[in-house]
Amino acid sequence: MKEKLIVGFGEALWDMLPEGRKIGGAPANFAYHVSQFGFSSCVVSAVGNDPLGDEIVADFEAKGLSSVVERVQFPTGTVEIELDPAGVPRYDIKEGAAWDNIPYTARLEELAACTRAVCFGSLVQRTEVSRGTLAKFLDAMPQDGSVLVVFDINMRQNFYSREVVRESLNRCNILKLNDEELELITPMLGLSGDSVEERCRAIIGEYGLKMLVLTCGVNGSYVFSADAQSFLPTPKVEVADTVGAGDSFTATFVASLLRGFDMAEAHRRAVAVSAFVCSQKGAMPVLPDEYKL
Repeated sequence: MKEKLIVGFGEALWDMLPEGRKIGGAPANFAYHVSQFGFSSCVVSAVGNDPLGDEIVADFEAKGLSSVVERVQFPTGTVEIELDPAGVPRYDIKEGAAWDNIPYTARLEELAACTRAVCFGSLVQRTEVSRGTLAKFLDAMPQDGSVLVVFDINMRQNFYSREVVRESLNRCNILKLNDEELELITPMLGLSGDSVEERCRAIIGEYGLKMLVLTCGVNGSYVFSADAQSFLPTPKVEVADTVGAGDSFTATFVASLLRGFDMAEAHRRAVAVSAFVCSQKGAMPVLPDEYKL
């Protein structure tokens, strides 16, 4: 593995949507969208020795999406999803899944050494096995400050803790979260400041982040760095569902930074792509050429 890769680390699973099941999981969504921008990307996860796992592996291969997906003696993950009238999902994430048990292997260590950007969340860290594998993977990545380590916090149900959030913030250099998650971590981290900006800048200062991305649904999104900020309104589109929209935002933002765009332009591109994904069913629609970098 000599080529520099962008990695989505964590859950590969089936989203059980009202209209049928679709492959999902934030890391897979992230890696898929990154690949649409011409980067070499890779999904790191685990699936079971079952038909659902077979289909995930076959789908990744059909999409040309590289993966290090181990087969383990646990069932392939599923998430029951219900959509409210606005298309916003509610999740029931099944426990004891294959992706809760990602093993650390020599192949993963080799992959880590070639990784230029990685994205992970809090969900994959709900078990000690996958959390430990993630920590080893991050330790094996280049430590010269050139890589992007993105913590897309993705707080789901009760599958997070103060310890996991703090440790992840200490390991990342870009944080992405939404307005609801900011409210959850404000008391968890003891953040001071009444305004969104004050709290976001407190996180940047405390954890030495390069950037912090805050999405606020229909109320727009922000990107903060130590000395700059960007705000953009959310485009108005006919929403099919919002599943995977945040992952496409993160993927576009990271890909744009790696292409050399500044923070504001990366933000603009991320907003445009996520709005398009909201207008499509499922988390992995094919992007029209107009959105490509």
